[in-house]
Amino acid sequence: MAAFDFSGRHAWVTGAGQGIGWQVAQQLTALGADVTGFDLAFSQLPAAYAFRRQTLDLSRDGDVQACVADHLHHAVPDILINAAGILRLGGLDNLTMADWDACFAVNVRAVFSMIRALSPAMKQRQRGSIVTVSSNAAHVPRLNMAAYCASKAAVRSFAQCAALELAPFAVRCNLVSPGSTDTPMLRAMLPDGYQRTIDGLPEQYKLGIPLGKVATPADITNAVIFLASDLAGHITMHDLVVDGGATLAA
Repeated sequence: MAAFDFSGRHAWVTGAGQGIGWQVAQQLTALGADVTGFDLAFSQLPAAYAFRRQTLDLSRDGDVQACVADHLHHAVPDILINAAGILRLGGLDNLTMADWDACFAVNVRAVFSMIRALSPAMKQRQRGSIVTVSSNAAHVPRLNMAAYCASKAAVRSFAQCAALELAPFAVRCNLVSPGSTDTPMLRAMLPDGYQRTIDGLPEQYKLGIPLGKVATPADITNAVIFLASDLAGHITMHDLVVDGGATLAA
């Protein structure tokens, strides 16, 4: 389909070292985009499609600004995918300020830094598509996940505010909010497997997943690619929840 031909487009993907970000960078490259991936480190995953890789501590605003300025000399991206994210677990009694700050540094401030740095160039060109990966945890409270939920709710609100500001310049800004997805983050969180999450955890006030499975990174990537593509040319400020129905369309 022509709308999924990204030939001649430049795309930047944060969190491209593993998980959803890596899958998005791979898929955009396969569809013809010239992709630069940013992450703190890159795992040795087998890559069918090679993309440019740049190590970057996204939690350090100064490093982000310098890196973006350097890369803008080569090309202004048509597409920005904010897929970097971290999880810190803990109840109110044992959640540390360092945990809180880490979640906000990567899940919120890094997104702000990237969009702030790129928006002047995108506004000048009068085009661009930004997709930020949030979480269905932005829509519902969770036990022992206050820092993560709060950071994802914050980035959701920020991305929608950015969309409103950028709309007059034909720059679209949307979100994809995954539920439980088979990534290294979820495997570390649920080392005993996913079945209880699929069935539901009433003691944690969590519904199960109506579709009866956790998402694959490809499930989330497909949503990201759609919102980045010309097929979504009249969609902005939208938050597409991809969680198998777990939040009952919250």
